[in-house]
Amino acid sequence: MKLFKQDYISFDGSGSFVTVSGDARENVVDDADVAYRLSRIAEEERERMTADGTAPNAVDAADMSAYTGIASQHAQASLAAQSGESAAFAPAPAALVVARGKAAKRTIMAVQDAGMVACVACTDDKRADAALRAADAKVSLGEKHLDALYSNGYAVLKAAEEADAQVILLIEDAQALSGVDTFLARAAAAGRRVFTQLGDSPQLGWVLCTTDKTDEVCGAWRTCKHCKLTFDGASLAAGHYVCPSCGGYLRMTSDERIDDLLDAGTFQEWDRVIEQTDPLGFPGYLDKLEAQRGKTGLEEGVRTGQGSIAGLKCAIGIMESTFFMGSMGSVVGEKVTRLFERATAEHLPVIIFTASGGARMQEGLVSLMQMAKTSCAIERHAAAHLPYISVITDPTTGGVTASFAMDGDIILAEPKALIGFAGQRVIRDTIRQELPEGFQTAEFALEHGLIDAIVERQDLRATLAHILAMHLSTACQATGCAHNAGDHDVLVSYRAVCDNLENGTATYNTVTYSDLRPEPMSVEERAVWEKLREAIPSSLIPESLRAGASRRVERAIAAGTFDAEAGTSLEVGATSVVAAASPDEQENRAWHSVQLARNVHRPTALSYIRSFVDGFVELHGDRGFADDGAIVGGIGWIGGRAVTVIGQEKGENLKERIRRNFGCPQPEGYRKALRLMRQAEKFRRPIVCLVDTQGAYCGTEAEERGQGNAIADNLVAMAGLKVPVVTVLLGEGGSGGALALAVANRVAMQEHAVYSVLSPEGFASILWKDRTRAPEAAAVMKMSAHESLELGVIDAVVPEGPAPAHENPLIAERNVRDYVQAALDELCGMSEQELLSQRYDRFRKF
Repeated sequence: MKLFKQDYISFDGSGSFVTVSGDARENVVDDADVAYRLSRIAEEERERMTADGTAPNAVDAADMSAYTGIASQHAQASLAAQSGESAAFAPAPAALVVARGKAAKRTIMAVQDAGMVACVACTDDKRADAALRAADAKVSLGEKHLDALYSNGYAVLKAAEEADAQVILLIEDAQALSGVDTFLARAAAAGRRVFTQLGDSPQLGWVLCTTDKTDEVCGAWRTCKHCKLTFDGASLAAGHYVCPSCGGYLRMTSDERIDDLLDAGTFQEWDRVIEQTDPLGFPGYLDKLEAQRGKTGLEEGVRTGQGSIAGLKCAIGIMESTFFMGSMGSVVGEKVTRLFERATAEHLPVIIFTASGGARMQEGLVSLMQMAKTSCAIERHAAAHLPYISVITDPTTGGVTASFAMDGDIILAEPKALIGFAGQRVIRDTIRQELPEGFQTAEFALEHGLIDAIVERQDLRATLAHILAMHLSTACQATGCAHNAGDHDVLVSYRAVCDNLENGTATYNTVTYSDLRPEPMSVEERAVWEKLREAIPSSLIPESLRAGASRRVERAIAAGTFDAEAGTSLEVGATSVVAAASPDEQENRAWHSVQLARNVHRPTALSYIRSFVDGFVELHGDRGFADDGAIVGGIGWIGGRAVTVIGQEKGENLKERIRRNFGCPQPEGYRKALRLMRQAEKFRRPIVCLVDTQGAYCGTEAEERGQGNAIADNLVAMAGLKVPVVTVLLGEGGSGGALALAVANRVAMQEHAVYSVLSPEGFASILWKDRTRAPEAAAVMKMSAHESLELGVIDAVVPEGPAPAHENPLIAERNVRDYVQAALDELCGMSEQELLSQRYDRFRKF
């Protein structure tokens, strides 16, 4: 918005008057806020109306030579008498007052005193309000009262048109329109001037609102199907086509999606035209297709091609619900299949935005076969270790849901999107079943573990960019392709993507899938690794040295604190020997650790994730039954390295603890963890597990859904993972429920964490039939961190600082981060076989 300063009333920075005379120009402060009086507005409007002029702020304003307002004859005669002219030669300008209640009443009276016709905008059900009785005319904003109507540009402009008002006065809620360029441009094009009130009195002054934009940039009007309010296309585009009033999501065309999501000018369409078939010879089918093409300007129900998001290349498909409701026929299936085939050949990730009513009935079984055809192409793309991200939009149903919409490595959805296989009407008509509220929505799918996340539109571009970047950062291991570094090339990272999103892709050149490989090791790095050879047992040294070594490793070697043989890794201050103590002291120490591990104020897994995992994207659900809040998982960056993080989460307050079942996972929680581990293995990402649980949930429901099976599956799967796995026990490590995330290459415990086959209370109850002997049991079980280190169960004790973790969380979080980074630095240089052998040998010794 741009405000033109007219020095009829001026104020200094503190709000004090500088000059109050009509045309006085002396003593005007250069940076003062300047406003009109209503009398001056009326005078200018009368001059403009009689002189066939245009609004001072209009760009190609409409001709306003004649006034045909809707004011009463009495009002016009009164105004003419005040000016000393006859009604025929003194047309009264009309001002539309956009306000309610007392503010409207005060402004109506002030407008009339200034010699203008006072028209007030109101809803039909508020026409009888006492505050509005003095108005010369009332015009409609809508049928029923809604606060948003007073700041809705379409409603206000329609009301101004009905009133034939030359002036629009914005007060209170309506003042939001004073900064909307498209509203001001449309008003100017219609020859109407817009003013917003200074202060809370109509006598104080009015600021003229202008814009240098024309109405050509406003776009067409569009109506929100949820609240029925209408907005201009440009305003909706600026808000990612989310209704400014109710927050409802408007369906986007492929062009709108491309403009909203991709870097400008990067989209290149693939396979625009594919010959159409009519396998059933369905009557009128080809004619209907031709009609759809003429109506929408599209060739079919999906567009495919290549583009970039924050400089990261990807293949993209966007379904069009406006074309045959996005139904999948042979051409749609062919375009999607070719998309995956070409993406596989060019080493590109794939993103597809789905919006479909399902299979195209007019093509019968041929339409059904598209589900299998697209799935075969997706499998080949997956075998090349390339990511596929599915973004489900409203609506996605039928055969598309049962094929490529749900085949993504990561499945995102827009809020409240309709997602389902069988249509709701089909369900009601077939089995006469009543459907629950919220059935087949994105929120329903998330709760039942069917999708990874619901992402707001304003966050979608950044979310996709970070996901692509995390996949890209490990792509070198999948492709083995070479890259010749340029002056501005930066290996993709969390910070690099943030910079590109904020500043544009000219910041630097991102490295793509097809041109990435490890850089050769420098002389300095090789010298560091020679020192590592002396510090690490020969069995742990990889055959091929990795590129780069962390400063943390260098400092540890220089300080002489690296002791891989004893299992202390790179922890400053970690100890591997428990000081001699009496049995009573041992008992007290062990029980003390149990109490600290259970402290409700102790930092949880999410606290650590927020602390040192950059750009964390949480992924939900087991894809089969539910999303278990006791296990959180996702992808992010640790020390510049893309990782998969999985943690057992107890919750940070009572409400959260109840929702997360106090950190006791259900079978679906372990299956979610297993799904994320498999995904990490596919994309060569290291895995970091944060353990903190009393144990796996032991309710009847858990047994019915196979709690033992789920834990067993995790143990076998983790033993065979071909990527580095690092586990840190943060608090309680209860039995198999903890071990299901701890079959790792490196296992560490925080100083006051505990690890046991059973809780001390359970141990005492089973062996001694006396739960009160739990402190004694804690000592006998050797469940403290230092005792676990002596037993060789763990590799390191991570210090919590001068006090327990809940008293100095920042120090505790930093120490865990340092351990994880050091362990990853060590493990990421190993080959797949070395990782498998090391993990096998680690557990084989027990």
